[in-house]
Amino acid sequence: MLASRAVPENIPVCAVGAIVLEKGALLLVKRNREPALGLWSLPGGRVEWGESLREACAREVREEAGIDIEIEGLAGIAERIIPDDEGDVRWHFVIHDFWAAPRTHEITPGDDVSDAAWVPVDALKDRSLTPGLYEFLQDRGALEGRRPRSRTT
Repeated sequence: MLASRAVPENIPVCAVGAIVLEKGALLLVKRNREPALGLWSLPGGRVEWGESLREACAREVREEAGIDIEIEGLAGIAERIIPDDEGDVRWHFVIHDFWAAPRTHEITPGDDVSDAAWVPVDALKDRSLTPGLYEFLQDRGALEGRRPRSRTT
């Protein structure tokens, strides 16, 4: 799907993430590269050229956790602007997070994460999460351990 295209380096990166809940547990991955190296986060990543947001989300979850999912709807959009040591912008992501249901359950961490796990939502505070993730999940009602009844597209 990747095609050659001239894109300036100083534009935000379009990314996706998946809120995959099952029986009161949330699928998380431990990042093994920057930004947020060593922190737990939702599975997700960059959208490839020519790929839809939903396709990217399903691909990223499969690559990072070995789980097949069904996208249920948009949960929200998160923006992460991360400065370098001098205060200049090093990373700028616009992340489209989707509600998703697992089609498979057995985790196989991919080579772009150091670990992946089903984490009970009441144990999330015990994990080193990426900045803002806990609050994002709380705002969307995900900490109740189930997907919302009303779905958005």
